[in-house]
Amino acid sequence: MKPIIYVIIPAYNEEASIGHVIKDIPEIVSEVIVVNNNSTDSTVPVSKEAGATVLSETKKGYGHACLKGMAYVEKLDLQPDIIVFLDGDYSDYPEELTKIIAPIIEDNIDFVVGARRSTLRENGSMTKPQIFGNWLATSLMKLFFKSTFTDLGPFRAIKYDKLLDLKMEDKTYGWTVEMQLKAIKRKFTYKEIPVNYRNRIGVSKVSGTLKGAIFAGVKILFWIFKYSFKK
Repeated sequence: MKPIIYVIIPAYNEEASIGHVIKDIPEIVSEVIVVNNNSTDSTVPVSKEAGATVLSETKKGYGHACLKGMAYVEKLDLQPDIIVFLDGDYSDYPEELTKIIAPIIEDNIDFVVGARRSTLRENGSMTKPQIFGNWLATSLMKLFFKSTFTDLGPFRAIKYDKLLDLKMEDKTYGWTVEMQLKAIKRKFTYKEIPVNYRNRIGVSKVSGTLKGAIFAGVKILFWIFKYSFKK
């Protein structure tokens, strides 16, 4: 029996990229959900034209958008087996979704993160602060929690019941690390799958600004230290 798979894509001003993202998502996905997070461009009509369900979340923040998508899914009659989170900037390769979900389907793994290994990254696709931040965060996770994660990549898949069990809270940039830390704490099985990564279309809302990079770093460290001292 084929698993039911939904994709949630937070989007803010991604009119130039979102259509490509939706188009490249494999047909095995039952529904693509784009959560428009106060876009001032044509993200909404482009997403609808490409065949996605479009929701609106007026509260700014990556986590806010993801939670909006989850709230929508929770009310559907047809509940999914797997939820995939994917960015709308076309930096990931949506067609690699089949690689991301394979460990869940074939090996009963709970949670899979697409790891942006240096050998698979296009030159310039990750800034030096991003690379350092990923290294620092995953090193601390290894130190405090014996984690084997090497990346906080946004392209990820998780069993739907496990996602609900995480009781996600973060409304902004700490969403990815919160998910990984909670998965470790709850002793979920997890795996990283190397994925290709290219230069995004448009300007990053996080690494593209000094404020965004600092805020993201602070939120990531907040979650790591919070769970380091939490029994």
